[in-house]
Amino acid sequence: MKRVLAFLVLAVLANCGQSELDLSKPPEPLGDFRLGHNIVVTTNAQRVPPSRAATAEEWEAVLKQEITRRFGRYEGDKYYHLGVSLDGYSLAVPGVPVVLAPKSAIVLTANVWDDAAGEKLNEEGKRLTVLEGLNGETVIGTGLTRSREEQMQALAFNAALSIERWLVKNRAEWFGHVDAVDGGAGVSDALPVAAETAGAEAPASN
Repeated sequence: MKRVLAFLVLAVLANCGQSELDLSKPPEPLGDFRLGHNIVVTTNAQRVPPSRAATAEEWEAVLKQEITRRFGRYEGDKYYHLGVSLDGYSLAVPGVPVVLAPKSAIVLTANVWDDAAGEKLNEEGKRLTVLEGLNGETVIGTGLTRSREEQMQALAFNAALSIERWLVKNRAEWFGHVDAVDGGAGVSDALPVAAETAGAEAPASN
């Protein structure tokens, strides 16, 4: 509990910028990656107060949805399985604007398996701390501006993005990706990948 709380506290204090990535743009190349199983475990997630409540089933549904949306775009020749465990969460509650308004964050652990080889590619689970983002709403605390469902969707969107950045960082070793030789920095060079704290801005809910 103390370790998860520490990660969430650091997430709230982190300086998180907006991401230029969204699902309407072509995905970053991931070699031969194609999504196989999308496994999300949320039953052991710790709710870190102050926080709105959310059930394990709600977290599983929204995280699976966003992971499928992001990684379902890849059409590589080999299947890889993603396993995500939600370790802790805090959904901002209404507070005093600017000074005391709490922020939303989740902590999760991600793993990736090679289906054909039947083995996990990363030696240890990747711990990721994810924020809602930074805009006029999140500066004052989204407990004042967003519903619980909107907070969860934004966090799930950014969780999937953070996992994608981690995979992009390891794509040559894991997925056989070969960078094009163009004599200069390409799109992948400009992409900030695999940050321990992700705070991209999710699109507004419809």
